[in-house]
Amino acid sequence: MAQRGATARSTDRFARKREAILDAATRILNRKGVKGLTLSDAAAAVDLSTTSVTYYFKRKDDLAAACIGRGVQALYDMAEAAVGEPTPEARLHALLTLYFERLRQTAVEGAPPLPVISDMRALNEPRRDEAAQAYGRLFRKVRQLFDSPELAWMSRGRRTARTRMLLEQLFWLPNWLPKYDPEDYGRVRDRMHDILVNGVATAGGGWTPQPIRMTELASREGPELARETFLLAATKLINRRGYRGASVDKISAELNVTKGSFYHHNDAKDDLVVACFERTFEVMRRGQRLAMELPGNEWDRLCACAAALCEFQLSEHGPLLRTSALTALPEEMRRVMVEHANRVSDRFASMISDGIAEGSIRPVDPVIAAQMLNATLNACADLGYLVPDVRPKAAPAVFAKPMMMGVFRQ
Repeated sequence: MAQRGATARSTDRFARKREAILDAATRILNRKGVKGLTLSDAAAAVDLSTTSVTYYFKRKDDLAAACIGRGVQALYDMAEAAVGEPTPEARLHALLTLYFERLRQTAVEGAPPLPVISDMRALNEPRRDEAAQAYGRLFRKVRQLFDSPELAWMSRGRRTARTRMLLEQLFWLPNWLPKYDPEDYGRVRDRMHDILVNGVATAGGGWTPQPIRMTELASREGPELARETFLLAATKLINRRGYRGASVDKISAELNVTKGSFYHHNDAKDDLVVACFERTFEVMRRGQRLAMELPGNEWDRLCACAAALCEFQLSEHGPLLRTSALTALPEEMRRVMVEHANRVSDRFASMISDGIAEGSIRPVDPVIAAQMLNATLNACADLGYLVPDVRPKAAPAVFAKPMMMGVFRQ
């Protein structure tokens, strides 16, 4: 009996210490990404030696994968609880409530943060495949929000696209929610839920975006075109393989240039990621400027911009760099890139505010709606992978329209 009690206490101590290491490592992971996480940093955060940490996690990838896996499981548990609600709208509200509560606990009570799940692409095999399988299980569970007789009209591809858009709202939220006090999280949640369910269109608003030519969004001539070609190839590789997987060798091979040529144009890989982000933000700003020059009201212009940027993601000129690459950057560089993203959102917020004032856009919180639109357009880069047969011209109706008109509406 005494031996069993001692064994149980030893098991409890092991579990508590393992959780403490994961808590500390998750905070480091969220600041520095998989690339910046080290066993020694995690050990120092819990007053252990690096050798002691290897008793729990032999390699850095094991530790990073465990952090991400724990976060995926937490989200899965939230989704599983949410899908028990009777209607899609109630399920979505329950999922947002559980997620915001977890963020509140982290901000107020010191609970461990959820990890940046998108950085799982930076893991090495076999951990990357294990994390991808866990994420796929989470994705399928969230997609059950749409399992309802009244949504029988919605194809599997459209449910998949809307699920990806919903998850991106959760993943992007920690980048802009800190501007609010935790006591306001409930209000933010309700306004997000209202936008997701009802969109930003007025009762008479329709989805008929005016076209913007893709060639007007892309660089077209001279040195600018050559740089565009270089950055596009790098963007595709970083989106597909993550920062770590997009090595200088792979980028150079994709462009058919030497490593020397790479370093002639880029001092380091971090500089290349920043350049890819700057290209992304410039394309988005260009889309906003072109839309603002169109005739019609602000709803028409917002639809045109959203549709053009969504189509751009799947066109020969796209995609844009996924925000998941942010975690790979040093903290100061990341802060600057988030500021750039916020300026793009702020312009969307101005367009939405003008539309509310003129009556062409439903009264919503323009700042929140703008951040949600930004997240939607960013996530559209994954649409070709999620719905392989979708055409670029059809992409806006599949991905952007649900956020603009409501995720449960045709």
